[in-house]
Amino acid sequence: MTATAPTFLDVDGSRIAVRHTSGATPGIVWLGGYKSDMLGTKAETLAGWAAREGRAFLRHDYSGHGESGGAFADGTISKWLSQSLAVFRHFTKGNQILVGSSMGAWIALRMVQELRKAGDTNIVGLVLLAPAPDFTSELIEPVLTEMQKRDLAEKDFFAEPSDYSTEPYIYTRALIEDGRDNRVMTGPIDTHCPVHILQGLADPDVPSSHALKLVGLLPADDVTLSLIPDGDHRLSRPQDLDMLVQAVGDIAGRGK
Repeated sequence: MTATAPTFLDVDGSRIAVRHTSGATPGIVWLGGYKSDMLGTKAETLAGWAAREGRAFLRHDYSGHGESGGAFADGTISKWLSQSLAVFRHFTKGNQILVGSSMGAWIALRMVQELRKAGDTNIVGLVLLAPAPDFTSELIEPVLTEMQKRDLAEKDFFAEPSDYSTEPYIYTRALIEDGRDNRVMTGPIDTHCPVHILQGLADPDVPSSHALKLVGLLPADDVTLSLIPDGDHRLSRPQDLDMLVQAVGDIAGRGK
């Protein structure tokens, strides 16, 4: 399937690529991971399902990702959150379900906080895949090597080989410092909606203990945790995609 050309929304000088299909509510809003784009397998699978269901579907690329403008190394959680909120407010109407993958789960949780602070109660469900909220402070900072610390101090970034790209992952000092200001796992998290978490037990990037810690911080909500024994971080095998669609469909059925 050939993707349609994106629409572009200017957000604070960044040209953000967006694909939006109108339809029934609750609509589905896809939030991708660190250095991923909106044409990945999971996003495309959800787009196809939403089209068959006649359901609204929204996705975008953060600045420095995919078809959006800007440099990847200039990105921070605050910047990508601001872009996600702008896209959400510009394109959605009525109830919505946020589907966040890896870093996208962090963005989703922060979006709920910011939207509710502004009086917007249209988020009626969350589906979080291999969720990595607070990954800079919880998963990166505690295991920094002396060389990485030196690179952060002297170069303002360090680079790591990626299993998912020929280019290394770049982690900047700005990303890490900004991540501390956006932490959500410092106490109870009130999403005020059902949450379904999908987590692979063979995930080499985000350990299952991180998902379990997140579940423990969601005491007031209807939370489902599905552990996939041989699931990796991508969760893009046919059986993983089936679980994703079922999880989104189940919450959509409750969020009318």
